[in-house]
Formats: sequence, structure tokens, C-alpha cells
Amino acid sequence: MKLFAILFVSFPLLVQGQSLDFLNKNRPVLDAHNCYPYEGKWSDRIDRALQSGYPIGIEQDLAWYVDPVTGKGRVVVSHTPKTTGVEPTLREYFFERVRPLVEDALKKNDRATWPQIVVHFDFKDNRPELLHAVWDLLGEYQAWMSTAPQTADPHTLAPFDPKPLLVLTEDNDAQEEVFFKQLAPGTRLRLFGSAHTAATKGGSMAERLKAAATTPPEQLLTERPTNYRRWWNNSWFEVEEGGQRQAGDWTAADAARLKALVDHAHKQGFWIRFYTLDGFAAPDDKGWGNGYNFGSHEAVEARWKAALEAGVDLIATDQYEDLAALMRTRK
Repeated sequence: MKLFAILFVSFPLLVQGQSLDFLNKNRPVLDAHNCYPYEGKWSDRIDRALQSGYPIGIEQDLAWYVDPVTGKGRVVVSHTPKTTGVEPTLREYFFERVRPLVEDALKKNDRATWPQIVVHFDFKDNRPELLHAVWDLLGEYQAWMSTAPQTADPHTLAPFDPKPLLVLTEDNDAQEEVFFKQLAPGTRLRLFGSAHTAATKGGSMAERLKAAATTPPEQLLTERPTNYRRWWNNSWFEVEEGGQRQAGDWTAADAARLKALVDHAHKQGFWIRFYTLDGFAAPDDKGWGNGYNFGSHEAVEARWKAALEAGVDLIATDQYEDLAALMRTRK
């Protein structure tokens, strides 16, 4: 979802809100998927992402670890809610890693380039201890983050105060309660959630996923933005039936479907993200897994180009360098 320069005469509350070009002047951003180590491996992912250029999206999956000796919990970066204590903390792996970059950006004060890093939290569980600990941790770094004041009416969208970081989270209602609903008017919002996607019809999960690619965009996204919910997160099942693993040749009909989803999100006033666009042969797998794999670089490049042309705001991939190189050729 992009921030909001679009005005809706029929929905005047948006006039009070955000501008869609707040995020990279309305141009797509590379979103570094699963940008953290697994079981001690792939610890260079954040460095790879930061070397890909700015602005950059960086996904951090979060979980809760309780030290059995002290009984104290901490926010860790983890691919699973089952933590062991070896996982890096969010503080050290992300915030302290980017400290010199953020402090340099603040010193230069080139506000037109902010946000430079879009941090995307994927919570592996939503226990209150984890949510409150994340809120408190963000408070320690609030001077780095793009924030907006809480408003008395959730449908009154306050403008952002730009800073080098923008923090996003997803659509869970427990997160909204802690990160938004419990805040008094005037409190600065430190992170921003995604819209709910309406459930598609069908009995089994497979049937619902198949239906996602043929459901009209206006039936998938029926909400308007709130001061908290400002973007829309989508799997590729909403574009091609069966998602990455069953995708065939990229067609004009597929491109039209993608563009319709993007256009509807923007019309509603949301940024839009798609995950995760990978394409590689088995020997080239660097811990990415096959779940989001189109099977070849040629296949994923066709989708990357289409996403760029359609104006997708956040394009998630594990192949950071390859997508970044393609994006540089299209500037």
C-alpha cells in the first residue's frame, strides 16, 4: 500500500490522511523476505539487503523466548514460535545493526528520501508479552521511526512525521489492540498494520486458495484505510491460480489481474505488497525453500517486471540482489 496523495470526494476522511507517495514517491520497493538467519545459517541476509540499495524493505519474523534460569523474556528473530535461546534478539540483529545507517541519515536530514528502510514484522505468535515487549522496544528507537499521532476517530488518518525507518506489521486483531486501540489520542503510532483480506468462498483451504485468483479485487479488499491499517498484504495465490508452484507461462490476462489488484488497493488508499517472488534451480537454493519458487529465473523475472510495471509497492523476494539489479535497469 502506498501512502496517500489520492483524494476521494465520496470519502472525505481520507483528505485528512496520508499521501500514497510517502513510500518512495509512489515507486516500487524491494522487500527482503525472511531477512534473518535460520538455525545459525544465512546470517548475512541483512547485510545483503542493505547492500541492495535504498529504500529497502526488511522482513523480521518475531517470536518470544523466556530464559529458563531468569524467567525473563525477550523478543527474538525466529522462523518459528518454538524458540531455543540461540536466536538473535531483534534489538541486536536489526536495530543495532542499522544504528550507524540511521544516525547518518538523521544527521544528513534529507527528509525527501525517508523512509529509507521499511521494517516488516511477521509475528510468529501473538501472546501479549511479545506484543507489549515489541511496543516498548520500538519506544526506545522512536526517534528513528516514521510515526503518526493517534486520532479520536480511527478513520481520520493523520499524516506521517517522516524518519529513516517505517515499521509495518500485519493484520492480526490482537496486534491492533496493543499497537492502536489501547493508545490515547495524541500518542504516536510506532507501527502500522495491514488490511484484512476477505475470505474467499469454498470448502477446503485448497478451494479457497484457488478461488482467490478469480475473486474480484473489490470482494477481496472491502475495507478503507484507518489511521493504523495502511497497507494490504497478498500472497501470489491472488494473482495466479495455485500460486508459484502451479504457475504456467505469464500471460496478458495474468498481467491484467495483477494490475487490477494494485489499482484497487491504491483506489482504496492502501499500499500493496505481494509475497514471495522467487525463481531458481535447486542447486541455487540458499535456504529459501521451494514454497515460493516459480522454478526458473526466467519465470520469476517475468513476474518481477510485471510487478514493477503494475506499481506494486512492496515486492517480496529472497533473491535480493537479482531483483535490485533489475530495478536499477528500469530507473
